[in-house]
Amino acid sequence: MGPPPTGRFRVETSELERLLHEHTAAWNAHDIDRLMGLFADDCEFEASGGPDVCGTRYAGRAEVQAAFAAVFETMPDAHWGDGRHHAIADCYGVSEWRLTATLADGARIDVLGCDFLTVRDGTIVRKSSFRKQRPPVPQA
Repeated sequence: MGPPPTGRFRVETSELERLLHEHTAAWNAHDIDRLMGLFADDCEFEASGGPDVCGTRYAGRAEVQAAFAAVFETMPDAHWGDGRHHAIADCYGVSEWRLTATLADGARIDVLGCDFLTVRDGTIVRKSSFRKQRPPVPQA
């Protein structure tokens, strides 16, 4: 995979940290417009699950937005808590979180995960998500 890109990808560390916090806040607000406002038109999203080695890859604004909207639909009470955000390089950051959510059948999700985010010109161009694999907790 190699080192993070340099050059036009470079942003100030404080701006990157602000973007990481805003990214999590937009997810927790379930605000698709706010969330997509953080992403470049040529963005990519690699979901934590899927048939490929990278999970499922979505490319371009329309595909990424549809994937994010599906998350909100599948888990309408999803919350990414216990956030910790790290600016690793001028264009690369990591957000750690704990996802809690209820599925349609009432089962609960409670897992740790993280997002690796690549930024260019102040917008996210790549989001690669990882989360622990744990069966949903049955409805009480």
